[in-house]
Amino acid sequence: MCVNHDVPQAKVVSLQGMHRRDIVRSLWAGTMVLGVSGAAGGCASAAKFFAPSDEQLIPLAAEAWEQTKKEIPVSKDPAANARLQAIGKKISAVVPVENAAWEFVVFDSKELNAFVLPGGKVGFYKGLIDFAENDAQIAAVMGHEAGHVVARHAALRAGQQQATSIGVALGGAALGGVLDKGQQDAAMAIMGAGATVGILLPFSRNNELEADKLGVDYMHKCGYDVKQSVRLWEKMGAASSDRPTEWMSTHPNPETRIAELKQFITARGYATF
Repeated sequence: MCVNHDVPQAKVVSLQGMHRRDIVRSLWAGTMVLGVSGAAGGCASAAKFFAPSDEQLIPLAAEAWEQTKKEIPVSKDPAANARLQAIGKKISAVVPVENAAWEFVVFDSKELNAFVLPGGKVGFYKGLIDFAENDAQIAAVMGHEAGHVVARHAALRAGQQQATSIGVALGGAALGGVLDKGQQDAAMAIMGAGATVGILLPFSRNNELEADKLGVDYMHKCGYDVKQSVRLWEKMGAASSDRPTEWMSTHPNPETRIAELKQFITARGYATF
């Protein structure tokens, strides 16, 4: 289910039986993904319906990974590399992913960032490793990235984008007999923007929050202090004053992540605040 970020809940519907006026209204508001028959049940259902399989994604991810290692210098810092390998080995050992070819690489960049590709390819920028106060904070990020793999977020995001593209295209076709060319182009632009803000971005933010929570579970299983996940986002919040407004971003703002993590950690009984 999509998280409601000050926009109505998105859902997959069929064109059959809908008046064109209602199609236009829903698409402009960014509250609907037009899907094929049987692909009902909300954003998650649409994403799953159109999501590519691991067999399709993992070879592509492997190619992208090798290309990334050619384009971005790999850090030669032995301490940073050893640290990441040790933490990655611990986290990956408790992650429920079969036959993942985990690989952990430190990239020589000052960026405060990390990423993961399907199949378990995890990249950390050295800036983030240096920024972290302790191994538990690195484990929080590592767990988060592993959570993306477990939840198949890359595949689901691809599926959601496909579903949304189809919906906008079908909406445009439905408008063909109602509006002239100029009006139709304007309507398509509005529908595209509405779908991005009302569907794709909230979907992405929800994925990030889910990965945060999965990461906490993996941290806890490895014996790391889960409260350090909150501390990391407190630091990140203080270091990122120029971030975009949350509803226009693919990621929740640090304040949202902190609140969600505190609630989750407390509910799990891992720690109290």
